[in-house]
Amino acid sequence: MRRTYRRRSPIAAPFCIVAVLLALVVSGCGVLGEANPTATIRVGSKDFTEQFILGHMYALTLEGAGFRVERRLNLGGTPVAQAALEAGEIDLYPEYTGTALLTVLGREPLSDPQEVYDIVQQEYLEQYNLVWLEQAEFNNTQALAMTRQRSTELGITTISDMVANADQLVLAGPPEFEEREDGLPGLREAYGAFELEAYRAIDPGLRYQALLDGEADVVVAFGTDGEIGAFDLVLLEDDLAFFPPYHVAPVVRQEALDANPGIADALNALAPLLTDDVMRQLNYEVSNNQREPEDVAREFLVQEGIIEE
Repeated sequence: MRRTYRRRSPIAAPFCIVAVLLALVVSGCGVLGEANPTATIRVGSKDFTEQFILGHMYALTLEGAGFRVERRLNLGGTPVAQAALEAGEIDLYPEYTGTALLTVLGREPLSDPQEVYDIVQQEYLEQYNLVWLEQAEFNNTQALAMTRQRSTELGITTISDMVANADQLVLAGPPEFEEREDGLPGLREAYGAFELEAYRAIDPGLRYQALLDGEADVVVAFGTDGEIGAFDLVLLEDDLAFFPPYHVAPVVRQEALDANPGIADALNALAPLLTDDVMRQLNYEVSNNQREPEDVAREFLVQEGIIEE
């Protein structure tokens, strides 16, 4: 059978070339929200268990979305991580809304989670050209915890209850809690002057053992500490809303997001999955069961269908 060849129009070839070039440009720039295969996203974290887990979680999620990722975890405290982000040494890291409000922006404490998020989102963009993605469900705020037995014995379920019984109670926590505005001085201002039986300054890693051994009645805690669920502890209700919210979210350089808009879609999918109970369990797996943060993060992401096994 004889083949019939159609002769191309003289303008068809240039249009084909233009179409191919445009497709390459769109693909390379990630305009449609897809991963840019030529980009390397540098993910940082601060220097404690929860941050290690979140840093690996962000990195694994981005890799699952097709990005190349460089991990720069365990940078140090907030000032170090913030400086690295501003200097362009990393592209993103997990930060807490309360830390951003008080430590980075130097603002007064606020109790409404959405108000705090809105302020840090706006101020970070205006001052630093940094973007806050969606905040997670969990709140790693400071808190006060008791054993369930001691809470029941004394009828203490709120911080107001604790204040009313303060002269019978030993409170254990880090040395700085005795001096910080968001520690004892702030509590006394918010809840009224009170005097404890004693304040025991203690290494943070020994807080819960002191509580379980009966050396303290109340300990300074954080909302997502793994020990809270593992030891069935009671978090005292902050009934006057003294402690500010500490919801976590990825903070991203605007330049990185402009070049790789798919970052937002990938990481925003995590926000509703990270509840208080989930984060407590993940933290416990690392801090108490001595598992590797990356393994714990990967297992969770596979279980939730964010990445493939």
